[in-house]
Amino acid sequence: MNNHNLVPSASVAVVPAPSAPDSPDAPGRAGGAWLYLGTLVLALGLTACANMSGIAPQAQLRDGGSLGLPSAATGTPDFFADIAVPEQWWRSFGDSRLDGLVDQAIAGSPSLKAAEARIARAEAATETVRAADGPQLNGSLDATRQRFSARGIYPAPLGGSTRNIGTARLTGSWEIDFFGKNRAALEAAVGASNAAQADAQAARLLLASNVTRGWFQLARLQAQLEVAERTLAQRQETLTLVRDRVTAGLDTRLEQRQSEGGLPEARQQIEALQEQIALTRNAIAALVGQPQIADTLQAPSIAAIRPVTLPDALPADLLGRRADVAAARWRVEAAAGEVGVAKTQFYPNVSLTAFVGLNAIGFDRLVNGNSGEWGVGPAIRLPIFDSGRLRANLRSRTADLDAAVESYNSSLIDAVHDCADQIASARAIVRQQQEQRDAQAAAESAYEIALQRYRAGLGTYLNVLTAENAVLAQRRLAVELAGRRLENQVALIRALGGGFGTPAVQPTTSATLPPATTTAALR
Repeated sequence: MNNHNLVPSASVAVVPAPSAPDSPDAPGRAGGAWLYLGTLVLALGLTACANMSGIAPQAQLRDGGSLGLPSAATGTPDFFADIAVPEQWWRSFGDSRLDGLVDQAIAGSPSLKAAEARIARAEAATETVRAADGPQLNGSLDATRQRFSARGIYPAPLGGSTRNIGTARLTGSWEIDFFGKNRAALEAAVGASNAAQADAQAARLLLASNVTRGWFQLARLQAQLEVAERTLAQRQETLTLVRDRVTAGLDTRLEQRQSEGGLPEARQQIEALQEQIALTRNAIAALVGQPQIADTLQAPSIAAIRPVTLPDALPADLLGRRADVAAARWRVEAAAGEVGVAKTQFYPNVSLTAFVGLNAIGFDRLVNGNSGEWGVGPAIRLPIFDSGRLRANLRSRTADLDAAVESYNSSLIDAVHDCADQIASARAIVRQQQEQRDAQAAAESAYEIALQRYRAGLGTYLNVLTAENAVLAQRRLAVELAGRRLENQVALIRALGGGFGTPAVQPTTSATLPPATTTAALR
């Protein structure tokens, strides 16, 4: 029976009716037992018709080793395995106002509340699947007034009469999970629940990162504004000096006009920075969920923010630290569970059903002792011929699994790329700051020499302007690099997972196995 479209589609339900009071019980019970046994043998025989050949996942999960991540045993000397990012990492910068802003953002964010709602829905779905694996008990009470046809199957006096029909019944059932359908469905539900939790952690990290980066950007802009204001003041002082020299006949109108031209430029830079500060305040207030506080936000001092210690090499456990990678991994688990459910649909569905109750024509007879009824027996349902529907469903679920695996692999590559980029930038920024400090010291010294020579009449004002521009450029660069270092630290913390921990709900199967185990087991 290898036809792809010939797959077990019939149902067999065996529930014996109660024996008549005057009939012997033993032959009925013996015959019922043989009927149950024959039904089960027939179902198992038809199971051999299940044909899933040629449908298997093709994608393979990648691991950290294939991406060049170090291991604890082969770590390089600059590998900091002991450095861990705390869950509330933003407190490490030592800014209490930043702590309050991030806490407010996390507490009132609509996106995080939506993520929490998705978690609750996924957990409810998990409980629903768990409930399907246990016994069920239902009660019913029916009351009907019915006229029986005089030309129907019921003879007189019932035929042609109108009677009351009452039924009171308790019905119990228990689906026996011989082929693991409920277990596979539970694995899929647990995977989806854990993925929702990891997604919520990723959203929380993104929100905290955006608030922190906005706060550091505000500090950088404020420091740039202070440099611009110092520039304006310095140029005003220089203009006063030039005017005095023109009055004394030591300089010409050319030097005065050159000095006057620097003032509008400095004021324009101040206006542009004030605009950026206002926009950054608005962005932070929106992230916190309180737009009305934008005008009250006072920028921090960039020098007062405490840098944090972070690794300068890729951690071996990087992939376990990232919420987005964990969410992708759990989606693979969920997709694998769905494949398992699709496979079990090729096999029989076996359940036990029993009922007990009262049934009578005439409400006054419903509580009569002879109105009692009961029944118990197995119910076996299995597909026989479905024109390829089950195979198509299995192909669809297998394709979903392949897509989930490749999405996980993509998340892995992006995670390693992201972390490597941030570490490379962190190293480069430190080297740039060292060079910039030396360059600024030289520029400050050259400016002082040029200014002294100009005052002594030994140099031109062009030399002063050139030296001054170099000093101002270095001051702006110093602020820019300090801001970049802080923003890079936030980006590196995010790339390292931001203190992400293990999900509270643990998988029932292969999450602790090597990455390739899940797909290999489904072949």
